[in-house]
Amino acid sequence: MATWKQLLLALVVIVAAAAAWVRFFPGAPDILARWGIDWTYARTAPSDNGAPASQNSGRSGGAREVNVVVLPATTATINDRLQAIGTGRAKDSVTVNPYSSGRLTELLVQSGAHVDKGQLIATLDSETEIIAQDRAKLAVQDAREKLDRVKSLRASNAATQVAVADAEVALSNARLALRDAELALERRSILAPIAGTVGILPISAGNYVTNQSAIATLDDRSSILVDFLVPERFAAAVKVGAQLTATPIANPSDAYAGTISAIDNHIDENSRTLLVKATIANPADSLRAGMSFSIAMKFPGQNYPAVSPLAILWGSDGAYVWCIENGKARRVAVRIIQRNTETVLIDAPITGGDLVITEGTQSVSEGGDVRIAGQEQPANGAEGS
Repeated sequence: MATWKQLLLALVVIVAAAAAWVRFFPGAPDILARWGIDWTYARTAPSDNGAPASQNSGRSGGAREVNVVVLPATTATINDRLQAIGTGRAKDSVTVNPYSSGRLTELLVQSGAHVDKGQLIATLDSETEIIAQDRAKLAVQDAREKLDRVKSLRASNAATQVAVADAEVALSNARLALRDAELALERRSILAPIAGTVGILPISAGNYVTNQSAIATLDDRSSILVDFLVPERFAAAVKVGAQLTATPIANPSDAYAGTISAIDNHIDENSRTLLVKATIANPADSLRAGMSFSIAMKFPGQNYPAVSPLAILWGSDGAYVWCIENGKARRVAVRIIQRNTETVLIDAPITGGDLVITEGTQSVSEGGDVRIAGQEQPANGAEGS
């Protein structure tokens, strides 16, 4: 093929590609306008007799009004509600173990019973400890008598001061041995370390136990603690003392008021969540440890303009929409915050009620006159703002 034919074919291809770009790329007219090229084919409309309007009509007789379809912008709030699932546990929960080994002689409580702090719940065999206590008492009595004799001898200069001091030390050691024996005997009685409800008893009287054996479990259910995870975006909004609503998953008709009692000091880097603990009052004792709760919290949230997804256009410098102001089109750059099914939340100088073009955007230009489809008069400033 001759060189001139190749050049001609290449020129035709370039022109066709440029025309397609201008025709189908939404931001092409604006880009050409910034380059100083007055491309007005997209802004012209057929004349009344069916013939296309002159491309120079914008210069000689003013730009023609463009029919568009609009929807008013609304306002939506995000990050104003938190929903989470948490697990409840007792305010205090203790597994009771004996201090030492021995045979369990008596259990003084039953499963489900409420006990007070310090209440006796079980005893171990204590014959050996009783004997040791009696022996310690005798040692104390003997040491006291020896001290009295040495003091009498000292009064008559028959004993030295060193002998008196030794007798006093012996008495002190005897008293310490007595205290040790009394403590060992006392620990043969197993007391409730907290006030609470006794769980199912895992052992019965007559069994031999060690300090690793569980005698009983006690739960203080006067209030229930609920642990739940908060997404990272709510971390700054969650405060100790904040109110919340906890609904048992098993009983969704019941709702309990609670407060946040503790917040973890770091965000988990794997789940990007923050551990939070809430306290729920349980005066009727209707809640149990291990129950699952649906946690609901309310926050002020952030308000953003919401527009139709059809209004979002893209140019070389990012997303934008066309608004109507005083009957003329105005291009507004936007930053997309959140996409929903029916709306798109944006960050832009747009308020609720502003008219945003959703159809006919391909024929709109900056500052051009527009007419809202179905209306006799052009869009006015009151509608635009």
